Amino acid sequence: MRTTRLVFAALAAATAVTTATATADAAPRQEYYRNYVALGDSYTAGPLIPAQRLDPLGCARSSSNYPSILASALRVESFTDVSCSGADTSNMTAAQSVPLGVNAPQFSALRLDTDLVTLAIGGNDSGVFGTLIGTCPALRPTDPSGNPCERHFTAGGVDSIKAALKNTQQSIRTVLTGIHARSPRAKVLAVGYPRIAPASGYCPSVLPFADGDYAWLSSVEEALNTAIENAVEADGNASYVDTFTPSAGHDACAPGGAAWINGQDTLLFTAAAYHPLPEGMAGLAGVIHRQLAG
Repeated sequence: MRTTRLVFAALAAATAVTTATATADAAPRQEYYRNYVALGDSYTAGPLIPAQRLDPLGCARSSSNYPSILASALRVESFTDVSCSGADTSNMTAAQSVPLGVNAPQFSALRLDTDLVTLAIGGNDSGVFGTLIGTCPALRPTDPSGNPCERHFTAGGVDSIKAALKNTQQSIRTVLTGIHARSPRAKVLAVGYPRIAPASGYCPSVLPFADGDYAWLSSVEEALNTAIENAVEADGNASYVDTFTPSAGHDACAPGGAAWINGQDTLLFTAAAYHPLPEGMAGLAGVIHRQLAG
């Protein structure tokens, strides 16, 4: 029931925006999509959000993730979601081994008649997200009010995490080229990552980074999103969806059920640690739907 309410909330929000657009424009342009393919990593797949699909189980792909909500909102005729937790840009063309199975190359879902593609990838390239989550919480006790993780990854004035994003940008551009080659008539949306840390304030029990590393974590996310956006600009035939700005106030520290992102504690049947909550999936679906409608 909770997931159903979230779906209807997302659809209601999208409908409200579409109605407002139609009122402001005497002849609004309406696009319809028939064959939608979703590509991406765990921020698309939705690990632990019910119901988890079995194709394969190791991808931790939810039937209530944002592509599924978006597909319902758009009323597409055909919807294929091949997102998989742990995927990086190489898994667009190469199979991905996961527990209890193999996820086929994600590009295998693309067809000549595919007319909508969402792509959310890059956070696992060079192990960016995994490295941050695996390193930063352990460094907090050494300097709780400082920025020990930023210092750990900075040498000679060079931030090694951000430096690796240059390669990520090129890889995403290559992925976009591959999508166009396989589905030349598709509208392609490259989706950025939502905000994890708040713009101000701290919640170490939820997000156990040192206080000074909160701003750095956000700057890494912004740099990753900029890499995605730059790849889109260089491609010239895709669109970038900013989810970082609309997710302000929905970070992991947000109170009262406003959070889109889970904190450090894995919530069985709800969300994996440091991953989108059901509310986040509904919110992301609304952001993408509004961009398509607007």
